[in-house]
Amino acid sequence: MADSAQDNPQIVTAQRFARESLDDWRYLLGRIESQFRAGSFDGAASFALEVARAANRANHHPDIDLRYPDRVFVALMTHAAGGLTDLDLELASEISQLAMSSGLRAEALPISRVEIAIDAMEIDVIWPFWAAVLGYEPVSPTTTTSTDALVDPRRIGPSIWFQQMDEPRPQRNRIHLDITVADDQADGRIDDALAAGGILVSDKRARAFWILADAEGNEACICTWQDRD
Repeated sequence: MADSAQDNPQIVTAQRFARESLDDWRYLLGRIESQFRAGSFDGAASFALEVARAANRANHHPDIDLRYPDRVFVALMTHAAGGLTDLDLELASEISQLAMSSGLRAEALPISRVEIAIDAMEIDVIWPFWAAVLGYEPVSPTTTTSTDALVDPRRIGPSIWFQQMDEPRPQRNRIHLDITVADDQADGRIDDALAAGGILVSDKRARAFWILADAEGNEACICTWQDRD
């Protein structure tokens, strides 16, 4: 692949992607995804290795998820560009060709990405709490706030985005998040969340869970396996 293409990848819109002959792939939230069935777990692992080698040759690397019994999930985006580029289309085409030559098939299961929206009066006040309590990182803003959204650095958990409100809602929120962590990480996660402006609502059921909230009362529970009935 030419160095100029690597240095200056061209953004690919959803509309352009729809015109490409990449039937194995689906466009969701600025990236393309596909799932392949290998017939065995060993076969899936071998295919994941083939994809990794192709990615190294292209110097462009996807997210790869190997799952029992024989599934390989692949997601492509150009992180430096903040979305889909022609580099992703080229690698997607090569991955599909590798799958075909290995006798794998793309699986037509529903592919979805989960986002969680949080309404807020002062986004800049509450997003550091959510970054801390989830262990997430901010993404580049699209408004005058310091960030519009948070993402799991492993790109596994659902992304969080913040919607500006004009006036507060007087009723208690009817949705909260449960974040289950390793038991030896719970105290640190709670300390980080409190330092980021959070509030400890209740520790009555600790160490099963602690109820925390951001400065506007949106709740999240830090949970562990300990002290479960």
